[in-house]
Amino acid sequence: MCGVAGTYLWPDGGPLTERLTAAVAHRGPDGSGRYAHRAGPGEVHLGHRRLSIVDLSPTGAQPMVSDGLALTYNGELYNAAELRADLRSAGVRFRGTSDTEVLLEAWRQWGVDCLPRLRGMFAFGIFDERTGELVLVRDQLGIKPLFLVRRDGGVAFASELKALAGALGSGLTVDDTALVASLLYYWVPDSRCAFREAEKLPPGSWLRLCPDGRSTAGRYFSLRDTAEEAAADPHGGPDLHDVVADSTRRHLIADVPVATFLSGGLDSSYLTALAARHTPGIAAYTVGFRAQDARFEAMPDDLRYARIVAERFRVDLREIEIAPDVTELLPLIVDHLDEPIGDPAAINTYLICRAAREAGVRVMLSGMGADELFGGYRKHLANTLAVRYRGLPAGLRGAVRGGVDRLPVAGARRGYRSVRFAKRFLSFADLPEETAFRRSYTMYDRAELIDLVHPDLAGSVDEVLAEHAAVYADTSLTDHVNRMCLADARMFLPGLNLTYTDRASMAASTEVRVPFVDVEVVRAAFRVPGRRKIVGRQGKAVLKRAALGTLPREIVHRPKGLFSAPLRAWMSRDLAAEVREVVNEGLLVSSGFLSREALARLVAEDAAGRQDHSKHLWHVVTLEHWYRGAVANGAGGGVTAPSGGSTVSVA
Repeated sequence: MCGVAGTYLWPDGGPLTERLTAAVAHRGPDGSGRYAHRAGPGEVHLGHRRLSIVDLSPTGAQPMVSDGLALTYNGELYNAAELRADLRSAGVRFRGTSDTEVLLEAWRQWGVDCLPRLRGMFAFGIFDERTGELVLVRDQLGIKPLFLVRRDGGVAFASELKALAGALGSGLTVDDTALVASLLYYWVPDSRCAFREAEKLPPGSWLRLCPDGRSTAGRYFSLRDTAEEAAADPHGGPDLHDVVADSTRRHLIADVPVATFLSGGLDSSYLTALAARHTPGIAAYTVGFRAQDARFEAMPDDLRYARIVAERFRVDLREIEIAPDVTELLPLIVDHLDEPIGDPAAINTYLICRAAREAGVRVMLSGMGADELFGGYRKHLANTLAVRYRGLPAGLRGAVRGGVDRLPVAGARRGYRSVRFAKRFLSFADLPEETAFRRSYTMYDRAELIDLVHPDLAGSVDEVLAEHAAVYADTSLTDHVNRMCLADARMFLPGLNLTYTDRASMAASTEVRVPFVDVEVVRAAFRVPGRRKIVGRQGKAVLKRAALGTLPREIVHRPKGLFSAPLRAWMSRDLAAEVREVVNEGLLVSSGFLSREALARLVAEDAAGRQDHSKHLWHVVTLEHWYRGAVANGAGGGVTAPSGGSTVSVA
């Protein structure tokens, strides 16, 4: 994996590209390159930082320039061999063995029509010296990022938002609505950006920039259309196991060591077992937590299951105990995540990838994406159960709610996980379908969120809620489970999971590949009706059936674990003082963006054990760290408090 950056028709684009490229150096510590050329009335500058994975020789160096085309590319093509064969049959002669050269020649041969042929993860910029046009492209599912800022007819772009924010901080403004969205979801949706002047190139799209200042955009892949087409042909396509096995095999292609994440759950165990067939003795990394933290959080014993898989498939298991100094790690992770993301799993990913990198591993396989595509999250099962719950008499539902409300979520020494789940379920079980689904995984309902932020941001709250409703409704799928899966694949997957995986892994200069997030696996997933994904109280039933020929039943049918962290322990111990500081003296509170009174209520309810607000408070702390960094970089705040005044103004 690599880091890309560049400018097009941007005044002083050369020095800016130098700064942008330097800012993404952690994504590619193995080499760097620059390219410059005239483009009509201005110039194009391309920068690249290389993490050598395929073709480690200089023939894979970037930016790659050949016969009038210049390419800066971040990604991997898993069907490069087939594309290379097609191009050779058309008369193309290759200098090396990199997929970068395959991509460049595919563009020369087919232009934007090459994009539907690509199977992989990628974000790139390609410049044509003859036309003076620069085209920016992002992969079908949003695995790899690409940010850009437009100004006065020019464009600056980079793999990470922090690169643009660091170089252009004084010209950027924090987007209040994006921060409101972050509070709701604990991440910023891929459709939004934390700075108003910046944008994310949408998944499955391209942007063409012309020397006369015009630009045109296009989409070459639609996840919604692909899901609907697959659902209309439920009996078409190959066997699901064969699709997953083929994707795993392709994701192992590398000229450097490859390892896997192994939690002992279905997804990571399935991929690890399949990978071990092709790479005997492959290394796998698993994590455990301090005993007192795991006990307080009532966390499952993932290590036991990971050891079973490792022994069964003769995998080189490497165990990492996560007992981090979160007060030191938190600001580091917040900086690397680019936008305010409140998922502590980013810390796990970073620590695993750092350990792998220190052992000489540059590539990791992750089971990310299977839950979204196959209905594996508790929220999917909970929402199907909620449909039945709503059929119960109102009096019985009221009695259940009253009884659960009185139960504590934690005692002095341990948390009560089943009570937390019950309270969470009852917070959305009576709501309509889309509202229930949103509430099942977001942080607040409308009233709570409006109470938390400045009153002038009520419109932003409604805007964010309307966007979720629009995405959920934007499909002809009639299958409840697959509607949830599609919404997750369009919002939750690119906005949260793929984002934190990319940033946290690249912070450790390690590439993470996601075999389940593959266009062919997506097609296979949506050919499966929802009734075969959730059967009774079992999620991912169809994937479990596919895995039974590979994994022991003990692994396939084990209770679902969480790739998370002992948040209650961290918030009540390690970060308790910081929580108090953020609530009483934080920049977001003093600016008026967040209500001190509403935050104090969250803290009090959590401390008393009446509700579990550890996730809410963790995200508020991460948001505070992010906002301080944005202001320190010179970005204008959307919400500002006049000096010495008690009123606030919202830009």
